[in-house]
Amino acid sequence: MTSRPASEQRLRDLAQLRRVRDRIDREYAQPLDVEALARGAHMSAGHLSREFRLAYGESPYSYLMTRRIERAMALLRRGDLGVTEVCFAVGCSSLGTFSTRFTELVGMPPSAYRREAARATAGMPSCVAKQVTRPIRQKAAQT
Repeated sequence: MTSRPASEQRLRDLAQLRRVRDRIDREYAQPLDVEALARGAHMSAGHLSREFRLAYGESPYSYLMTRRIERAMALLRRGDLGVTEVCFAVGCSSLGTFSTRFTELVGMPPSAYRREAARATAGMPSCVAKQVTRPIRQKAAQT
């Protein structure tokens, strides 16, 4: 038999994790790190990371980088910004880290994506292009 306080605490924790996820979705371009997210949620960084992974299947940092890469893909498809400008526009402070994570998630470097995406999505409504080009984690694609 489960106690009512434990289940109520779990619901409060899930609500807090949802707020963290929503903050990442809203503020992905801001300087966010796990420690700042944990402070905002009144949790330790370790506890937040463990609970977030249990709830959403990936770490807060990984979720943040996925949001940034998704936004970067949209900006690169437009074609009016260079890779460095896109990197900084989505909140990444290191072009090397951005390029590495982009390549891991998308399967090609951002410069190649920029060239190919413009051709592949030409004439396609942006809402459809976003869905068709959504990154799939390489680990998830392999399983």
